[in-house]
Amino acid sequence: MAAALLANVLYSGGFVLEKRALAGLPAVTIRQPARLLRLVLSSPLWIGGSLALAAGFGAQLAVYATLPIAAAQGIFVSGLVLLVLLSARLLGERTSGRERYALAAILLALLMVVLSLREGGPGADTVGRGAPYPLVLLVCVPSLAAGVWLYSSAERNARHRHRLPTTGVEYGVAVGLLYGVSSLAIKGVSSHLTGGGGLGGALLGLLRSPYPYLLMFTGAFGLVMSQAALQRCRASLIVPVCTTVTCLYTAVLGTLAFGEELPDEPLRLALRVAGIALAVAVLLAMPKHDTAAPPSPTGAKELTPP
Repeated sequence: MAAALLANVLYSGGFVLEKRALAGLPAVTIRQPARLLRLVLSSPLWIGGSLALAAGFGAQLAVYATLPIAAAQGIFVSGLVLLVLLSARLLGERTSGRERYALAAILLALLMVVLSLREGGPGADTVGRGAPYPLVLLVCVPSLAAGVWLYSSAERNARHRHRLPTTGVEYGVAVGLLYGVSSLAIKGVSSHLTGGGGLGGALLGLLRSPYPYLLMFTGAFGLVMSQAALQRCRASLIVPVCTTVTCLYTAVLGTLAFGEELPDEPLRLALRVAGIALAVAVLLAMPKHDTAAPPSPTGAKELTPP
């Protein structure tokens, strides 16, 4: 629990620092990844944010070693509250009434998922330690393709001159799919490193698995895609959407892939299914366009790729 809460603080702080740094940089685009990396690496503030996110990754490894996937995701999503508060305080972002209701509904949905969990005693939720590699690839590869396609579609729509500014929902869903795959890969890495058999055997087994290669792919593409999206959209909306998609993806598909059984009690099963359904419904109902460009502490306007 302590590691999960620490990860929340690190992730929320890291995203806000990166957003603040990006607001002062020239427009970036995924079509020029080398230029994007050069620009962000020249910003000490962005580097600080990325180090915070890296530390959150380390905390996440510890969480997956001790908690069921669904439980971990329920705790991680509570960091959305801190993210929205930091965005309002440090970035000057304001959410609409409809968006605040949507965020509250998402928190309620994931609270339902948490209440469906049981630790200790008969029927307790188990922590999965492995998944068949063909099943992992069957789940992850189509998800990566869908995320890249959705992001590309959002980019094409954003280039329309008279299109209303986007809230970033499409970007958030696309990046959330990539980070969902990354989260499954982190779970796989954690399982290998805590499975016993010595460090050398664990590292050899890890290199023979798909997990480090999924992490490299999602790390490279996720970095470029998330920074371009974060620069032109509000962190207080795009990050919650991304986080929700990641958590739902990981909780549902990760639970199945790693053999963590669903609740056998009707009430707990109903809570979990209803919570997932509510979160998906809220995502589908969220506004897709902003009526005005979001404010930023540096005065930067919303940027559209050339």
